[in-house]
Amino acid sequence: MTDEQIDHHEHIRAEEHARRFTEVYGHAPDGVWRAPGRVNLIGEHTDYNDGFVLPFAIDRTAMVAVRLRRAAEPDHETVELASTYAPEGERLSRARFTVPGLTPGAVGDWGAYPAGVVHALGTLDGVEVPGFELLLDSTVPVGAGLSSSHAVEVATIVALNDLLGLGFDAPAMARLTQRAENEFVGAPTGIMDQSASLMGRAGSALFLDCRSLESELVPLPVAEHGLRVLVIDTKVAHSHADGGYAARRTACERAAAALGVASLRDIPADADLAALDQEVARRVRHVLSENRRVLQAVQLLRDGDVAGVGGLLTASHASLREDYEVSCPELNLAVDTALAAGALGARMTGGGFGGSAIALVPADREEQVRNAVLRGFGSLKTPDIFTVLPADGAQRL
Repeated sequence: MTDEQIDHHEHIRAEEHARRFTEVYGHAPDGVWRAPGRVNLIGEHTDYNDGFVLPFAIDRTAMVAVRLRRAAEPDHETVELASTYAPEGERLSRARFTVPGLTPGAVGDWGAYPAGVVHALGTLDGVEVPGFELLLDSTVPVGAGLSSSHAVEVATIVALNDLLGLGFDAPAMARLTQRAENEFVGAPTGIMDQSASLMGRAGSALFLDCRSLESELVPLPVAEHGLRVLVIDTKVAHSHADGGYAARRTACERAAAALGVASLRDIPADADLAALDQEVARRVRHVLSENRRVLQAVQLLRDGDVAGVGGLLTASHASLREDYEVSCPELNLAVDTALAAGALGARMTGGGFGGSAIALVPADREEQVRNAVLRGFGSLKTPDIFTVLPADGAQRL
């Protein structure tokens, strides 16, 4: 679809979502907001090391309809959540909590994401969050490494920022949703996913310095160059809250301390890593080389060489597979098969241990690559394969 078609579709979806909210809660919402998932083109596991990343917001979004409770209402400090993500045979999944005394662990499953935002806002002086009603619907695949959880958090904070007149800019909201992830959900994620969801723009990737939060929109006109970004969701679920992700982050922190720097961002590319044990040295080597690849990709895009990014994607995957060790057999199969079938480049995207791979593919080879990947998976769980376009970030509809 074109950008105009995507926007039209989202507005129709928002109208339907508002009607559904009215059916669920008995009155209309105060508004409807959306926030996209993201694909990280390149720059994996560099964000929490104060490095560089190059994600883009995608045309799959989390949508929330929200109504603030009025002070005179019963249960005016209560938050009621409902989601179209529901167990089989049930119409909606629900969660409920009160704002005063909200603590980490009090709300589980998908409800932890909006609850985490409420908790993060509640840590700020002068910010009082009333109770509210929220209905969630999302087209971002869950567990695919496309940042479905951050999309929910961003949609929630953008809605509350608007309704409460808080005046936070995008970097501030990115920091708050990162706090929600780290302190409430318990996932030690960096700042990239929220930033892409908040600041992405159609036709562009977001070049982000994760230390300063300075950003630049870099042209990513894939369709105009006769290219497609193909997402291959392996259906191997992953979770940032598990031990593998946390272990990689801890290794990076240990390495920075051993080398006497605040973060791996401060280590020169030719640093002597001999003092580190071999496993930790490999982790550091990935981060250093990945930062270089991001800078090279940005320059290629500035120069209009979109196809030239392909080789960097493939090099990134090799580094994630060998040095950072966050790939898995299904991701490797998706990448190798796509490359053999004519992709210009391919790599796993997201935190790893499952999720999705992306492939940069000439439009006239798209079906060839799709079919090859499906054949390659054979009797394994059939992957979900779809294209994505760089899309606009979070907004009210």
